[in-house]
Amino acid sequence: MSGPTTQTTEVKVPEFRQIMGHPAPLWMLFMSEFWERFAFYGIRWALVLYVVSEFYHGDKSGQAAANLTYGSYLALVYAGALFGGYVADRVLGYQRSILVGASFMAAGLFMIAIPDPTIFKFGLATIIVGNGMFKPNISTMVGKLYALNDTRRDSGFTIFYMGINVGGFLAPIITQLLAQKVFNTGDTPAYKIVFISAGVGMIVSLFWFYLGRRGLKGIGEPAPEAKSPMRIAYVALGALAMIPVVYSLLALGAEKLQGVLTVLFLVLVVMLIVEGVRNGPVSRDKTIAMMVIFAFNIMFWCFFEQAGSSFTFLADEIVNRDLGFMIFPTAWFQSVNSLAIIFFAPVVAAVWVWMGKRGKNPSIPRKFGLGLIGNGLAFGLLMYALTHLVDDKKMIPFWTLFMVYVIQSIGELCLSPIGLSMVTKLAPTRLVGMGMGGWFLSTGIGNNLSGIVASMMSGEHGMTVESALTGYTQGFWILIGGGVLLFILAPFIQKLMHGVK
Repeated sequence: MSGPTTQTTEVKVPEFRQIMGHPAPLWMLFMSEFWERFAFYGIRWALVLYVVSEFYHGDKSGQAAANLTYGSYLALVYAGALFGGYVADRVLGYQRSILVGASFMAAGLFMIAIPDPTIFKFGLATIIVGNGMFKPNISTMVGKLYALNDTRRDSGFTIFYMGINVGGFLAPIITQLLAQKVFNTGDTPAYKIVFISAGVGMIVSLFWFYLGRRGLKGIGEPAPEAKSPMRIAYVALGALAMIPVVYSLLALGAEKLQGVLTVLFLVLVVMLIVEGVRNGPVSRDKTIAMMVIFAFNIMFWCFFEQAGSSFTFLADEIVNRDLGFMIFPTAWFQSVNSLAIIFFAPVVAAVWVWMGKRGKNPSIPRKFGLGLIGNGLAFGLLMYALTHLVDDKKMIPFWTLFMVYVIQSIGELCLSPIGLSMVTKLAPTRLVGMGMGGWFLSTGIGNNLSGIVASMMSGEHGMTVESALTGYTQGFWILIGGGVLLFILAPFIQKLMHGVK
């Protein structure tokens, strides 16, 4: 039976060779995540454009449906992490969950290359099931490389987050060039090449982790009683059975899916709080603090993920992409976020360390507040551009959307890598994987809401300057208000965290 000491008893971390001041396996996990993110972001720019082009024959009335499909897909990708965390915690162990998940993701990516609406959605469902077993568990393993109070922990997660974004930066550029320049001579990109190249990237990630996992020195291996190979077969069969279920959820529509996700989130909250209560008042308070942060996380991602939906249509139709010497491809806007992360991540990490040494490091809630306000300022720039910078062709300057991605990225750095680290510090010890699943589920709820918001911006006949201005103005005020509220609540939340920084 778990007692009050469970939360404070720390599992001994193996002695690792150090590379650039961090455990050597961090860099293996970095590259595994790099290739997985190459696959994930490689298709991000193409999904909504592909749905309109292939299934609506280019009619702009398909934009709303494409946004809803994109939001629901992303939501289920992150919601799947809840179940993936449970499988890793209780059934299969982290390492084997990652390998099974990578296999399913690769299969799904190859499936969506087939231009059939039913197979397309089954392919998305397969990606979702695989990602659920891959994404939360590789993030959890990063946390297990460090002792609980290791001051390098946050910077380790920030380095890992750079791996995500190096893959995210290169993927849209490479897949766009392959689809539009190498394998296609017409105006419409060869979208199947985008999806096939992403599938190849996922296979590389699978083999990279498989070959490098020995260096983990047992971290992420199943408990002795759970090492039976039959467990892999059972999980694989269970995952296959889940694919039609996920397909059905995709077919529900974003509004109904929102109800399903909300119920899932409430069940998760109850399970985690019950576990926290069992472990004593300190663990209970930490779990409650984590839940409050999850609520603000939903708000952040609802508007941040316009980047892959409404921003894509904005870039394609309302942003003047003529730079004089070239037409900037719509796909490449998806790389701006990652480029900004790569540039600013070490700066932000160094700032946190510098402030920490002087006892001035902002608390986790205040870092989240900064993230919300940063995201809000990006929408403020769009408000200004759509009000004052629209030209005779009803277009806004290229630099405005470029800088929106940059500003959003700085806000993201204040929130997302800190969030991953926060879960490993606050979640009940026995359910860290499920806590990480909760983090991704809250992100998923925000992503589903992002599709709903984006569909309203596109309306019935496609995005216009007026519809975009209305939607982005609402986003600005909601984000700024949320950030200010979080700053006000920060001392109360920090008290519940019992010294976790």
